[in-house]
Amino acid sequence: MTTFADLHLCPELVHTLEELGYKQPTPIQAQAIPRILAGKDLIAEAQTGTGKTAAFALPMIQQLSREPVTDEYHEIRGLVLVPTRELAVQVGDNALEYGRLLGMRVISIFGGVRFDNQIRKMKRGADILVATPGRLLDMLNQKKLSLAHLQLLVLDEADRMLDLGFIHDIRKLMSHMPEQRQTLLFSATLNSSVEALAESLLRQPERVQVARRNAASQQVKQSAYAVTNADKTDVLSYLIREGNWQQTLVFTRTKRRADLVAAQLQEEGISTLAIHGDRHQRERLAALQAFKEGEVQVLVATDVAARGLDIEALPQVVNYDLPNQPEAYVHRIGRTGRAGQRGWAVSLVAPEERRFLQAISALLNKPLQVQPVPRFENGRLIESAPLAEKKTSRPGASKPRSAQKSRTASKETNSPERKPARSAGRRSLFSR
Repeated sequence: MTTFADLHLCPELVHTLEELGYKQPTPIQAQAIPRILAGKDLIAEAQTGTGKTAAFALPMIQQLSREPVTDEYHEIRGLVLVPTRELAVQVGDNALEYGRLLGMRVISIFGGVRFDNQIRKMKRGADILVATPGRLLDMLNQKKLSLAHLQLLVLDEADRMLDLGFIHDIRKLMSHMPEQRQTLLFSATLNSSVEALAESLLRQPERVQVARRNAASQQVKQSAYAVTNADKTDVLSYLIREGNWQQTLVFTRTKRRADLVAAQLQEEGISTLAIHGDRHQRERLAALQAFKEGEVQVLVATDVAARGLDIEALPQVVNYDLPNQPEAYVHRIGRTGRAGQRGWAVSLVAPEERRFLQAISALLNKPLQVQPVPRFENGRLIESAPLAEKKTSRPGASKPRSAQKSRTASKETNSPERKPARSAGRRSLFSR
């Protein structure tokens, strides 16, 4: 059995990992850490929840600790670029925890909070900086910090970092960095165009791929249920109640829809919060914390939470809306089934979303077939056989069988006392 000591990590890191309860390296850690310690540029692909953060943070910390800082000011020698605020907080917290015995100064900077507060945080510099591109560019343009001493760059969630939304900022950031540096790319999903772009940023990179490209975790059960758009909230409420789901992460396609779904679930008496890009950072962090601690039963989010939300043993994820980019589906369902735990990913598929489901199936190389919404008997899930495509794909179909099944199941199992009254203007799948 391979141990962390076998990967030539220093005693301080091995001791810290033992205290944190890390038993042995995951496949991505076992393959990536020795290559990074050897100074190689790296492109690494691994499913979400497999320990990618430790795979780059541990060797980064060890590399930088070989040159102890003597001055009071810590020059930035390690930089991790991430696409979201939540991921910046998560990676920064993890790196700080890993490097505590080696005196690593780790700071996270991101948008959505006061600029001057983050400037104060950087007053003494940082050995490792975790940052979103926009906020880092603002600080560099105002000459609040320098990357002139950078030795090691990590692009976490590299597919997002190199897509059209970020690539211009990434190129600008590169102009502030030394050409002689070690560069690492980590992601759960990559495509050929992003990989070609990545090649231009690295020097003779080595590759690590611990699962088939764009594969979903084998620990996650995937279910797709045929639902009309009008009935989605009712079906979701039914599944949460009858399945006794205590912690559920729900993804919507838009910010407005996230707020609407959260409000409708609150009407049902289900404690729910929404997070998205229009919420202040303190609100987002507070909502995440309440969800993690079980104070809130349901968290409704846009894809801002698909990357960077790490909750131990999150039992289920729901795609209220299927994403129009199939890679986003992999990241969404990767929030469950982490660290060897089992998880369940449920997708509510309206007729007009079938094309998205087909694209996801093609990416995963695994057919995802729609079924009627299941019913519950004595707390046990009863699922039906997949629906035939010809019976459910007609745009003019009046009502998918999912709605009929859900209504029947609800009448059998929902008592009036358990369900709060609905607002008069809202149609109910279960009360018709």
